[in-house]
Amino acid sequence: MPEFRLTQISDTHLGRRFPGLIANFHRVAEHIDTARPDLVINTGDVSFDGPTSRDDMEFAKTLHDALPVPCRYLPGNHDIGDNPTAIGPAPAPPVDEAHRRQFCAVFGHDHWQFEAAGWCFIGLNSLVMNSGLGFEREQFDWLASQLSRASGNPIALFVHKPLFPNRPDDPEAFDTAIRYVPQPARARLIEMMAGADVRLVASGHVHQRRDFTYGRTRHVWAPSAGFVISSDARQVRIGIKETGLVEYRFQPDSFEVRQVRAAGQVDVDIEELLAQMGQPHP
Repeated sequence: MPEFRLTQISDTHLGRRFPGLIANFHRVAEHIDTARPDLVINTGDVSFDGPTSRDDMEFAKTLHDALPVPCRYLPGNHDIGDNPTAIGPAPAPPVDEAHRRQFCAVFGHDHWQFEAAGWCFIGLNSLVMNSGLGFEREQFDWLASQLSRASGNPIALFVHKPLFPNRPDDPEAFDTAIRYVPQPARARLIEMMAGADVRLVASGHVHQRRDFTYGRTRHVWAPSAGFVISSDARQVRIGIKETGLVEYRFQPDSFEVRQVRAAGQVDVDIEELLAQMGQPHP
C-alpha cells in the first residue's frame, strides 16, 4: 500500500441525552463519508459517561458502526475512569478493571498494533498508566515486544492523553496533572520510545487542537469532535479551542497532517452541557 489515509476523531462524548454532540458527530460522519479514509481512529472519550452508563458506550458504538469505513478505538477517562496522579485530587471515578473490560466488550481491543504503508501503528490504553492494575504491566510488556518487532520502521503512536505539555520533564501541576500521562509512567513510556523510531504521537483529551515537534517526534493533539471548554478560567488555553478532526496521509518514511473542521460542526460549549445536566457553573 503506497499511501494510507487515516482520520483521527476524539472526545466525541456521545450519549442519547446530548443532541448537540450527536449533531456534531453526524457532521463528522458526513465529512468522513465524503473523504473515505482507509481507517478512522477514535482516541477516547468515545462515550459521555461509560463508567455509569453502558448505554452511552453502546449508543456511541452504534453511531460509529454507521460510518462507511472501519474504526479502531482507544479508551478515555469518560469511558473507563481516570489515572491516579501524584499531584491533584483523586480521580472520580478512578480507572478500574471492570470498566476496562466493559469498554473492550463494546468496542473491542483497548490497545492494538497494525502495519500499513511501511509504518507501524500502535494504540495504547493511557488511562491504566500509573494505575497499579495488573493490565498496566501487561501492556508495557506488550509494547516492548511491539517496539522490538518494528524492525526500524517508523512508528505512529496513538493515545488518549498527551504525554506532556511541552517537554518530557515538564513538572506536574495541581491544576493540569490530569491532562497528561502521569509520572512515573510517563518517564517509563518515553524511555521505551527512545529506542524506536517514533515519528508521531497523536492524542486527544485536552479539547484543544495543537501541533508541535519535540526532538524527532511530532505531537498532534486532536480537538474534541463534540464540545469545547471556551472559558480560559475553567481551562487554560494552550492550543486552539474549536471542534474538529485530524486527517493524515502516510507514505513510506513520511506523513502529512491536516487539521480540519467538518462542514456544519458547531462549538458546543461545556456550559451548555452542564446546564442540560442541571449542574452549577463554577
